[in-house]
Amino acid sequence: MKKLVFLSGLFSISFLLNFTSQAQSNWEAGIRFGEGFNNGFSLDVTVPFKAPRIHGAAYFSGGPQGSDFGVGGYFDWLFALDGGPIGLKFYPGVGPEIYFGDNFDFAIAGDFGVEYSFDFPLTIGLDWRPRIVVTNSHGYQGGNWGLLARFRFGEGVSFSKVD
Repeated sequence: MKKLVFLSGLFSISFLLNFTSQAQSNWEAGIRFGEGFNNGFSLDVTVPFKAPRIHGAAYFSGGPQGSDFGVGGYFDWLFALDGGPIGLKFYPGVGPEIYFGDNFDFAIAGDFGVEYSFDFPLTIGLDWRPRIVVTNSHGYQGGNWGLLARFRFGEGVSFSKVD
């Protein structure tokens, strides 16, 4: 079972990376350490389109019922403060999450956060991903805070202010 979960995770990550490299050259990839998935972590990939930004995540070490692997896809809308620091962005978002393991779970999740993009190709941030699980372990789960760090590829190396 662990081999299947590992191979599924590897396939999902390679799919996300292949999709992002073909979709646009200005994308980010990194890691998120979270508090809501049995203190697990996720691999995050973002692809900026005009609006919204596509934000994919592959979760490891937990889920609503101790699942071993999960995937999430979010649509984030980026906002910057008028006259605020260049590089500081806020985003609300929403999307589905699917968890595999002992139980199969499907959830609708929010993705709310703040991130700062430095002049060099690094973005750091803090986000919150509350969710409503609609299958086996149904109910609201709101304790998913995370700290993230992502590397910017392609055009993302040179920073431009979000309109």
